[in-house]
Formats: sequence, C-alpha cells, structure tokens
Amino acid sequence: MTRALWIVIAVAAYGCVGSGTPAGSTGQPAGGSSPTAPQAVSAAAAATLRDTVRAILERARADSAFPGAFAVVGSGDSVLAQFGVGTLDWAPSPRPDEHTLWDMASLTKVVGMTSAMMQLTDAGKVDLDAPVQRYVAEFRGRHKERVTVRHLLTHSSGLPAWRPLYKETDAPAAARALAIATDLDTVPGVRMVYSDLGAIILGVVVERVSGEALDAYLSRHVFGPLRMTSTQYIPPPALLPRIAPTEYDPWRQRHIRGEVHDENAYSLGQVSGHAGLFSTGHDVARLARMYLEGGSLDGARIVSPETIRRFTTVQDSTVSNRALGWETPNGTNSAGRLMKRPAFGHTGFTGTSIWIDPSRDLFVVLLTNRVNPTRQNPRIGGVRTSLADAVVRVLDRGAIPHPTPSSPR
Repeated sequence: MTRALWIVIAVAAYGCVGSGTPAGSTGQPAGGSSPTAPQAVSAAAAATLRDTVRAILERARADSAFPGAFAVVGSGDSVLAQFGVGTLDWAPSPRPDEHTLWDMASLTKVVGMTSAMMQLTDAGKVDLDAPVQRYVAEFRGRHKERVTVRHLLTHSSGLPAWRPLYKETDAPAAARALAIATDLDTVPGVRMVYSDLGAIILGVVVERVSGEALDAYLSRHVFGPLRMTSTQYIPPPALLPRIAPTEYDPWRQRHIRGEVHDENAYSLGQVSGHAGLFSTGHDVARLARMYLEGGSLDGARIVSPETIRRFTTVQDSTVSNRALGWETPNGTNSAGRLMKRPAFGHTGFTGTSIWIDPSRDLFVVLLTNRVNPTRQNPRIGGVRTSLADAVVRVLDRGAIPHPTPSSPR
C-alpha cells in the first residue's frame, strides 16, 4: 500500500487531530534505532496519535501552561494531524484553529530571516564566510572585522545576547544603529551566545543585499510563493479577532494583542530579523513541508536541496550544536529525547516551536501564547519535550515501512 493511501486512511480515521511541539534530540526511538527512510503511518497509529496528543495538550492547558494552543504534525506531502485546545485568551474567547494568528517571537529567525539568507546564498549574493562589514559597512569596532555572516547565523559572533534597545533609543533608526554599533563581548568563533542582536544585523544584511525592506522581501520571495497567506509583520486591525493575545506588558502598560510582544522588535518598528512575525498553523506547516520536499512545494521552488542541507547541518560541534539559523538536537533542548540529527528546529519565547526530522519525513509544530498574561510561566518547556517524545513514539511504533524493489508485495 502506498504512503499516500496510508495518509488518506489515517486522516479519515481521525479527522482534525493534534500533535506537535519541537523535536530533535539524541537518543534511540522505540524499537532501538532511528528510521533511516520515511515511513507511512497506519490508521491505528493515527488514532493513537490523536488520543495521546489531545491528552498532553489538554493536561497542559489545565495546568495553566497556556490559554490556548494549536499543534500540527505532518510529512512532506500532507498534514497528518492537527488539533486546537483551550481558548485564545483566558477570558471567554474562541478555540484556536489552523487560522489563528500567533506571535512567532524567535521563530521569526528561521521562518523569516533564515529563509531569506538561504535564498541570497543560493543566488550567490551573500557569502557565508565574508565579513559582515562587506554588507553592513558601519558594523565597526574591536575585532568586528573578523565577524562573518556564518558567525552571526551560528550565534558565535562574540556579540552579547541582548541589550534594551527599547529603553536606550526612541526611534527605529536609532535602535537599529545601536544594535549594529554594539561592541563584541569576545572574539568571534570561540563560544556560542544566542544573540538577538546578531539576528537583527542579519535582517539588515538581507535589506542591504536585496534592496528591499525585510518584510517586503519575505512577502515577495518566501511567503507569497509558498502561499503562506497569513504570515506577516504588523497585522492590520481587521485581523485582531484571529490573533491570540500575549502578555500584559509592564513597559507598554497594556495587554498586547496584534502588536509584537518583543520590546526590542517593537522599538525597531515591529519589523526585525529576530522577532515580529505573526503566522498560523496552516502556514508554518507549509514551510515545514517545503523543507521536507527538498526546497519546493506545489511547484514553487524556494531554495535548493543543497542549501537546505548546508543550513541544517551543525557547523562547529566544538562550539555548539547550532546549524545556520537552526538549532539541532542535543538531548537536553526542547526537541525531547527521541529525535536526533539530521532533525532541526527552533523555539520562540511566546511559546512557539517547530522541529523537522527528514529521517522520519516528519514535522511537529506547536503554537501557543504561554506568556499570556505573564512571561513568568515556565511550564511550556515540559509540554514541548513530552509532546515531541509522544509523537515520535507513536509514529515509530505504528510506522509501515515503504516497499522497496526487493520487498515482498
């Protein structure tokens, strides 16, 4: 029986199902070894997946991990399961669905900025090993001439993790200039420090090389071709009913809904390489499917298979487990314990996450607003790892190996 037919059977068996959270870590899946080729999903596994994911998400909501969540599990050629739990807000409000808009937070780095960098390197317009100063001339200071684009993408540039641009400046241009002018903490290439500042500068690289504003570039070259029709910066007021509120922000003195949660992104005009995107389960699933399909989806070529391989491979294991833009499994991160390389993924501060495992032809997306009403809520970490591991266990146990020419029919 073909993989496509198994998927039809699975979807018919459970309709709209859920699962999802980051995955991607070391360890052995059920059965003792990681699959080496994509496998089909049986109807029984699909039904078990539905029940397992529902239980995990509903338990997490009851434990106040988030007001609402939407999870999607799929393969390169289809969504296998999707499920919404809770409500958009703690106040009476609709249940999340595939069209709910979530603040992506740091998923902006991979959904947006990294997608653009992949295309520009594909086109030969950006050299990963070129100094950042080639593209952003004002990136000056002690040792900054040694910082390459690759350093920024792997968070090994020597830049500090963060600084309060929103408190130090009063206009987007000034906030951007201050990010670019920030001194290094260490020489580049010696350690990994996850840096929003580096992602902000990479967004500037995209703009300088392409000649387009970051949001315009992504709309025209990534989201439009992929038919990610809801993914955008600064959603208009008409979309507010679809947007999940985030935090009651002490700085802005209001409950945030429809504007970026990250204060520095807000100070940068709500468009940045590190944060600011809003997206849906439907759209993020399309991005994940594009990766699993080798860089194209429904006839739209976004990047080459070789560029995907390059950007999702660990760059220097002596420094970190970072790929280019992406994170990879390390046994202790949000991926859980069962996925391992070549899986890759990322998380966002607001409670979003995506992990993609090419060896299983699998993606797992979890979108939540765990910062509503306050960021002082750490429960999402356990939800992510529990859900990731549960999805992999169910699918590994219920997988039907694809026939090979030598397999009995």
